Amino acid sequence: MDDLSRRDLVKASAGIVAGLAASALVPGRLGAAVHTASRGRTAARLRFAVIGVNHSHIYGQVDSVTRGGGELVSFHAAEPDLRAAFAKRYPAAKSVADERAILEDPSIQLVLSSIIPVQRGPLGIRVMQHGKDYMSDKPGITELDQLAEIRRVQASTKRIYSICYSERLENRATVKAGELVKAGAIGAVIQTVGLGPHRINPPDRPEWFWDPKQYGGIITDIASHQFDQFLFFTNSTTGEIVSSQVRNVRHPQHPAFEDFGDVMVRGNGGTGYIRCDWFTPAGLPTWGDGRLTILGTDGYIELRKYVDVGGQTGGNHLFLVDGKGVTRMPCNDTPLPYGTQLVDDVLNRTETAMTQAHCFLATELALKAQANAKVLKAGEHPM
Repeated sequence: MDDLSRRDLVKASAGIVAGLAASALVPGRLGAAVHTASRGRTAARLRFAVIGVNHSHIYGQVDSVTRGGGELVSFHAAEPDLRAAFAKRYPAAKSVADERAILEDPSIQLVLSSIIPVQRGPLGIRVMQHGKDYMSDKPGITELDQLAEIRRVQASTKRIYSICYSERLENRATVKAGELVKAGAIGAVIQTVGLGPHRINPPDRPEWFWDPKQYGGIITDIASHQFDQFLFFTNSTTGEIVSSQVRNVRHPQHPAFEDFGDVMVRGNGGTGYIRCDWFTPAGLPTWGDGRLTILGTDGYIELRKYVDVGGQTGGNHLFLVDGKGVTRMPCNDTPLPYGTQLVDDVLNRTETAMTQAHCFLATELALKAQANAKVLKAGEHPM
């Protein structure tokens, strides 16, 4: 070996030693970045963790943040079966026995959760009080008292409390519709009509699913998506409930359960109608025929998000109707920016994914509509 090669070897060895020493000395995410770089991989933009995996939405939440540059490093799941399934999907993530192992880890900046809905708000408070940002599955809050306390803690800690309204944020046709509305394709928005039908599959549902004290009621739960879309597309920053009603039509064995609900809402940017239900028939090739119609002064947009009944296969169907005609627009290649924007917001302390005011207002409207809903009894509404 010649002298040049020996010098190169010495320099390279010194660099490796220095990198290892630096990773031991620098804290949190910087240490993680050095460690990752030393192994020849691109460093993640942030480290995140999961607490609670009671709804399968958590997989979409994790994948969204991962696309945005996050690295899932650990998770806590109390239920053995759910823990095993999550570990199989994400084998690189460490399972921890106590949520405190996550909350007290200074390298973790963001915590995700799809824990039982009534527990999501209190968990979010603990997360923020530990100096971390939080992304909850919907419904992110199930009670108005919870919302008041979460607003107080968020204001004092300045942490992000994000709710993943996935029917907008993680649906390509809805993202495309947002681009079109912003560009003025249908003029000024007048009204949104949001439909959220779901398939119930009773044998697959845990006990908490049937108890509105656990999930918040059908409007709090499902319709939070539609309130988010109403505010977003009408550009409303205030809102009030005109009327709301709920009913248990088909599940007398669960008397407190609600399988139908609808709402009329108005804001300072437009009006809206929302219907949610658990009546998707077995013959539909997906869990629900979710639709959104956005009425504008110069046209309208209809979204058939998950299925085009009697039409083309697949999902993400967008129809634009304007003065020039009817256009079906492909959306399957439309990027989903939410995960990247949320990671940006965590790192830069910005509000590009969703403003905190919008996030809380969508939930507030759902909670108020639920709390004030007329409960339709047998005989009050024809079968």
